[in-house]
Amino acid sequence: MTAVDDRPTTHPLVAFFEELEVPEGFKTELLRGEIVVMAGPDMVHNRIVQNVQDQIPSDRWERLQTQDVGILEEISEPQPDLVVLELDAGPESGRLMPTEVITLLVEVVSRTSVDRDYGLKRNIYAAGKIPAYLIIDPVMGQCVLLTEPAGSGEDADYAVQRITKFGDPVPLDLLGVELGTDRFRKLPDARPHSRP
Repeated sequence: MTAVDDRPTTHPLVAFFEELEVPEGFKTELLRGEIVVMAGPDMVHNRIVQNVQDQIPSDRWERLQTQDVGILEEISEPQPDLVVLELDAGPESGRLMPTEVITLLVEVVSRTSVDRDYGLKRNIYAAGKIPAYLIIDPVMGQCVLLTEPAGSGEDADYAVQRITKFGDPVPLDLLGVELGTDRFRKLPDARPHSRP
């Protein structure tokens, strides 16, 4: 498979974003034509991502952190907290992972990413036909598994939503895994929200 970076760039903002120099300790994403800059994550966040990665068998699945995803028809290059795809399904090189090979994307909510993770990214990932999107929310102590993407553009969404509280397992049927959440911790002093 060829690298996704070889695809023609059709939007000038995509070319600008790809040349953007970001200060160390920050990460950037291109989401529907807007550049979003975020500070590094909390340790609660990093430990959740590591725990999820450790529970997905590496003999069948690639589990990639800090991997950019190319959803160019949405003018989007998000960087989910975890990208899961079958072994050897992705390109050998390149910066962008094509959506066609992705099985699951994971986002861990931070104090400042609630609306993005539950709203904008839910819509973008559904438009990109990502089969499963797992939102892990240490603000509210819950996981939201979204499956069966439908629609296109801003009308895209997931048809199935399953909410699980921390401490209960999350069935990730597409991976053949039951994700344990008993070691997930909540963010201290985080302001509750009403999502999803």
